[in-house]
Amino acid sequence: MSSTQDIPFAPIQASTAAASVDHLFLFELSVGMFFVALIFTLIVYFALRYHRRSDDEVPPRVGTHYGLEAAWSIIPFAFMMVYFFWGAKIYVNLKKPVTHAMEVHVTGKQWMWKIEHANGVREINELHVPVGQPVKLIMSSQDVIHDFFIPEFRIKQDVLPGSFVTEWFQATRVGEYHLFCAQYCGTDHSRMVGHVVVMEPAQFQAWLSQAVPSDSPVAAGAKLFSSYGCMTCHGQRSPTMAGLYMSRVTLSDGSVVTADDAYLRESIVNPSTQIVAGYPPIMPPFYQLSEDQIFQLVQYIKSLQTVKAGGGELPGPATRPAPGDQPAMQPNFPPAETPYAPPVIPGGSGNQ
Repeated sequence: MSSTQDIPFAPIQASTAAASVDHLFLFELSVGMFFVALIFTLIVYFALRYHRRSDDEVPPRVGTHYGLEAAWSIIPFAFMMVYFFWGAKIYVNLKKPVTHAMEVHVTGKQWMWKIEHANGVREINELHVPVGQPVKLIMSSQDVIHDFFIPEFRIKQDVLPGSFVTEWFQATRVGEYHLFCAQYCGTDHSRMVGHVVVMEPAQFQAWLSQAVPSDSPVAAGAKLFSSYGCMTCHGQRSPTMAGLYMSRVTLSDGSVVTADDAYLRESIVNPSTQIVAGYPPIMPPFYQLSEDQIFQLVQYIKSLQTVKAGGGELPGPATRPAPGDQPAMQPNFPPAETPYAPPVIPGGSGNQ
């Protein structure tokens, strides 16, 4: 006797977001099925009730029914508003920043997912995470648009070249789940698949300790910070980057922005687009950096949140500039809730 396996109506719910997404989907599906059934029933009824019975029959004149016209406009509009606000609430909850989340870097590349954990452990087309722990994905693309899609978690995020995008989830069930690229990205798009392995926290820590790490992103970023000469303007005798991440930065046009991951990335790759008030645009762009290197530099700058301004040098060598070189900037960073406006120092760097 052959056995059959039930095909589920939808993928299992394996994250905190899955239930809310499914509830909205089922509501929309139910409303849609109701109106499809209603419309087809009325079509059949009207076809039978009002069909022409003879060639000489002249149908009576029908007047305008304003109430009916208003009803078939207002009722669908009301349902659309329910969809909109319900969906917006779910979207905001999915995009709301999560505190104390485990950060993981994901790079999309034709045709694989490159994944790096905070301690330097790297994976290809596989992501190990602990159950019950919020996980923040910081994602970038090395070539074209990809899409990070985990059906069981109900998360799907386009990964764009030239920028950082973030997504987060919290797995609720131990197991192994499919990971797809849901954006056609070239010849071998269908092979850009992988797995997310959700483990008990103790098992995850054991796996993490057994894996062979390379330099952590912070350590690799510190080396890049030194080797590319960033120390000359940003690290002389004072940790000028300390406290910068997530602070409010005043730009030369008077606008105030938050120094988040995207801001730091843009300031490295194309610094002339966001000039800090009081500084000339002299910082060169670093287009030659790979997405991994940009992420490592950003992680290093973020790690300097623990370094207090005026509390010593940044990690790595700090060579004093020769006479005539650009002097180091030494702003005293204010608390994160106040706008950051560095003092005017002639010849300083063009961006923080």
